[in-house]
Amino acid sequence: MAIASDPILALAEPGPLRDPSVAYAWLRTYQPLFWHDDLKTLLVSRYQDAITVLRDSARFASDFRRVGENLPPAAISVQTLDPPEHTAIRHLLVDGLRQLDYGWLALTITEEARSRLAGLAEQPSFDFVTEFAEPLALSTVMRVLGVPEPDLAWFKPVADAIVDGMDAGVWPELGEPAMAARAEISALADGWLTDLTAGGVVAFAAAQATRRGVDAAVLDNTFRVLVHAGYTSASKILSLGAVTLLNQPGALKRLAAGDPALAVEELVRYESPVRAITRVCVADTSIGGCQLRAGDDVTVLIGAANRDPGRFADPDVLTLGRSPNPHLGFGRGVHACLGSSLAALQARVVFSILAKYYPGAVLTAAPIFRRNLTLRGLATAQVALRPSEVRS
Repeated sequence: MAIASDPILALAEPGPLRDPSVAYAWLRTYQPLFWHDDLKTLLVSRYQDAITVLRDSARFASDFRRVGENLPPAAISVQTLDPPEHTAIRHLLVDGLRQLDYGWLALTITEEARSRLAGLAEQPSFDFVTEFAEPLALSTVMRVLGVPEPDLAWFKPVADAIVDGMDAGVWPELGEPAMAARAEISALADGWLTDLTAGGVVAFAAAQATRRGVDAAVLDNTFRVLVHAGYTSASKILSLGAVTLLNQPGALKRLAAGDPALAVEELVRYESPVRAITRVCVADTSIGGCQLRAGDDVTVLIGAANRDPGRFADPDVLTLGRSPNPHLGFGRGVHACLGSSLAALQARVVFSILAKYYPGAVLTAAPIFRRNLTLRGLATAQVALRPSEVRS
């Protein structure tokens, strides 16, 4: 395969959007450390280089203020802070998640997923993305946070605009709508910390923040980030995972016969909804033999690293029982995904229901992928859960 001079734009072509494995392989083989002149960032596509960057927050920062860049107050959250400032708020959120009743949560997700799928099973086909994955992900994250659920018809385009804006470095016109969308999410979260109607992580954090030295404004910003990430990442894992299972003959049966937990981890590795994570060099350093200066950006191509044959045997083969599976789909290091256990729980529930009750489910049309480079996702995926019964 010949890759265009810009490997980032090559990944946005229709073919690589559907299946980026060939483009990833080209990058790892011929340009594993590629300096992108327009984006002013080093693209890292090999597993070992990727994990080095993600684990080393001392050299590779999430907080760009450490190299003298200005960030607006609204941009400072658990996602952008580095240790030691990051430590207090992350521990607060981790403790908030630990106090959840995971047995009750699993039961609640199971009941909602079964009810939604039972209704959708009566239709000749439906859009798995917009009619199932996104509504379920939104209700789950709001339940975990313990705050009222917004109208999905309003929330979805706002969340999509933020996802699109993550690629504003490539397509600048997406930046301004994303900023406006973040302001809308901020308005949604306004008052959560002072006007609580239920339990959940928000109530826990509100009660503990002052004692733990966590700034209220940073906590507000963090909940804006969490509600968006909990919705987008979880819904993409569900829809991409379901499409992958339905695309591969016998995959649902293999999942049912094996360990669903291992299957979910493999689906996250194989599809890698989070495709790219950017860090900045705090001081002059090197990675993989490439010299970098303080202030240089490094972009880890998670999807490419998760398909690296130097770390994974047969990386382009979906192996539902793969173990060990040290994929980077949930990140690594101090900024590893806070909600990974919740996203994995939800996915285990949903895929197990599909395997048990709808083993004959099929795709009725080719899935359509969104043109996103940072977060991989589907626009639509038409599915029939009981195709033989519908035809009869």
